[in-house]
Amino acid sequence: MKIMPYIVFLVWLMLMAAVSLPVMADEGQDNPIIIGVLENRNFVFADMMRRSFNMALKKINDRGGIYGRSIKLVYADDGGRKKQGIEAVKKLVRESKAVMLVGGYSSSNTLFMAQTAEWLDIPFLVCTAADDRISQRKKINIFRLNPPAAEYTRGLESLLIQKIQPASMAIIYENSPFGTSGALRMMHFCRENEIDVTAIIPYHKERRDAKYFKRLLGPLNDNHPEVIYMVSYMRDGVELVKQIRTAGITSLLCGGAGGFTHPDFIQKAGAGAQHLLTATLWTVDQQDLLAKMYADHYYSEFKQAPDYHGAEAYSAMMVVADAMRRTRSFKANEIRKSLAATDLATPFGKISFGTYGKYERQNRGMTLVLQAIEGRYQCVWPTEMAVVQPVLPPK
Repeated sequence: MKIMPYIVFLVWLMLMAAVSLPVMADEGQDNPIIIGVLENRNFVFADMMRRSFNMALKKINDRGGIYGRSIKLVYADDGGRKKQGIEAVKKLVRESKAVMLVGGYSSSNTLFMAQTAEWLDIPFLVCTAADDRISQRKKINIFRLNPPAAEYTRGLESLLIQKIQPASMAIIYENSPFGTSGALRMMHFCRENEIDVTAIIPYHKERRDAKYFKRLLGPLNDNHPEVIYMVSYMRDGVELVKQIRTAGITSLLCGGAGGFTHPDFIQKAGAGAQHLLTATLWTVDQQDLLAKMYADHYYSEFKQAPDYHGAEAYSAMMVVADAMRRTRSFKANEIRKSLAATDLATPFGKISFGTYGKYERQNRGMTLVLQAIEGRYQCVWPTEMAVVQPVLPPK
């Protein structure tokens, strides 16, 4: 037997085996996989989301990471501003060498960050920003875990039609892409269901104070609608509720998710929040095992119940790790393929990205309704998810 051909054959086999393995297989712990996280430190949910990202990260790395390589999160504060957000994306990609991005809260600057990620050809998993346009602009690198704003209130709309059946509504919203999208959706809903919209009141969060809101609410003083629907961040929502009740307006209050779901909202808003309804994307009342495990773990660590923002962040990291385990390299096109093939159970529900309507690479999920009852939020809708019956105003 000739030795040289046999040796050449063995070398060829070794080379082919090396090629067939993922690039990350033998990199070791000293060369972590960098994931860039875009956050807004001014955002009231920033700590909850960072804690949840890091909780998931620890579990992933404790279980061996990705083929023996750990994941490292590098955070960048987008400040909720266009220019700062664009620079944050560039820094994470060019300086930190992130192979993909995750995060994005404020819709207004996430639109620009998504555009920058597309230009730099870096996959970006958006997990919180709600503006409909984020997943409507044909950007191949943009995937979204949370629903678009137009879908946030489907559960609340169902409750309004089936149980409350209001004849009139006023709509108050923060003048941003998130607030405007939510308000427009509710306007369409009212028109489709013959609900009289008695007032449409936009506001600027930069001018948020008691006097400003008191003046804005003037049109409601003489003509109380049956329902007041608000799309606001937490501080705005707290002040609105206080001013509405101080003015003696007894309308049923409804929130379009956002700041109304924060664990501290009811305490900060006080007695005026009693029986307030809010749309939500997730609740600790869910009986799903993964959701319960995440909620229990978070509470044991931080002595506070999380809301859907935390569940989104934790689940987004699960999606990132799952995609990394299925990719053959860290090139953008390979990561995109892995993300596109996602079919994963998470605390936020089953995650997969598809095309429907005008949306692309968009996950779909249900929306629930919480009500402030006895000083805490409890799930009241849909019926199969409710832990208590909703407290409805007398007709």
